[in-house]
Amino acid sequence: MSVNIDITYEGELCCTAIHGPSQQRLTTDAPVDNGGKGAAFSPTDLMAAALGTCVVTIMGLVAQRMGLDLAGTRVQVVKEMIAAPTRRIGALTVTVTLPPGKSISTADRAKLERAANACPAKESLHPDINVRLEFVWP
Repeated sequence: MSVNIDITYEGELCCTAIHGPSQQRLTTDAPVDNGGKGAAFSPTDLMAAALGTCVVTIMGLVAQRMGLDLAGTRVQVVKEMIAAPTRRIGALTVTVTLPPGKSISTADRAKLERAANACPAKESLHPDINVRLEFVWP
């Protein structure tokens, strides 16, 4: 399956991206420490957001098959940049916190954690990026 994403460079380090199937738009801006205004997600912020949303989406798919409801689950992604040998993402820490009141067995937690660790976004990242997944169970 392929998806078209059309991107226009708007100038001043800003871009507009249009998701082909839905026509949803998003804008990006370079971060302040790299010459931008920091007025929108940076491209590397989108990579961090992609990882976090992929982790919880894959967990949600597995949870549906198991008859579990993960609604209200929160994900925080902390992106750490490094400068050497090149400017790039050095680490991504993903913390998945399930809301209080969700009763999930130890066996089901293990299945959900395995699914999260196998999400396509995580599998697509370069192995030099230190990815840490942490889970906070109620």
